[in-house]
Amino acid sequence: MPLEKNAMIRPVKILIVEDEMIIAANISLQITEMGYEVSGVVPRGEDALNHLRDNLPDIVLIDIQLKGKLDGIETAQRMREFHDELAIIYLTANADEVHFNRAKTTNPFAFISKPFKKLDLQRSIELTINQLKDTTTPKKSKIENSTFVLKEFLFIRHQETMVKVDIKAIRYIEADRNYCRIFCTEKEYLLVTTLKDMDKKLPQRHFFRIHRSYIINLSRIDEIAGTHVVIAKKAIPMAKGMRPELLKKLQTI
Repeated sequence: MPLEKNAMIRPVKILIVEDEMIIAANISLQITEMGYEVSGVVPRGEDALNHLRDNLPDIVLIDIQLKGKLDGIETAQRMREFHDELAIIYLTANADEVHFNRAKTTNPFAFISKPFKKLDLQRSIELTINQLKDTTTPKKSKIENSTFVLKEFLFIRHQETMVKVDIKAIRYIEADRNYCRIFCTEKEYLLVTTLKDMDKKLPQRHFFRIHRSYIINLSRIDEIAGTHVVIAKKAIPMAKGMRPELLKKLQTI
């Protein structure tokens, strides 16, 4: 079913379970900067289980050594009893054999050892998302958002349906961290895919990657300036040296 005007397909939701609040706040900030949605930040396992009843995330980042009645591993086991499709990523400052073997029984998607860098966190989340995309289970495929091209139309996966988008209606596509925003005549779509992957799928006779963050529909250009093009009153930057190639492309459409 098509999205309403300016509506967006939701980003991946991540729950943070960490009892050191300074660390938790830092992780929350980093996740938000990556373009993901933080569904909650809680300090204890009991709080995490209560949170799941009202707001089910796609991924749970959880510290193994939590304070309270439940540690991280016991919390993950309880989560699995109710929501076995959850992707668990463990945070740990104690990677000894005993904790590792206990944690393995909950089938986590990744382990991140403290202290960790932002790149470690980003790669673990991206790898987890890729594993979720590969599954054939309908519940897990809810965050998948594949795109297929058929003649003059683009088919975008939205939840359990495929949205048909007329290629002529697409004005431009903008990179947004781990996502792509497709701006059409009346609607806007947010896809979980990179601009590079989109560029490979789109018909080259219609589209042109004018900048590392933008792909434009050649037929929708209103003006060409020295450093940018204008489409529907939007000034889109043009990478240095791309103008001659753009003019050549326009001569062939």
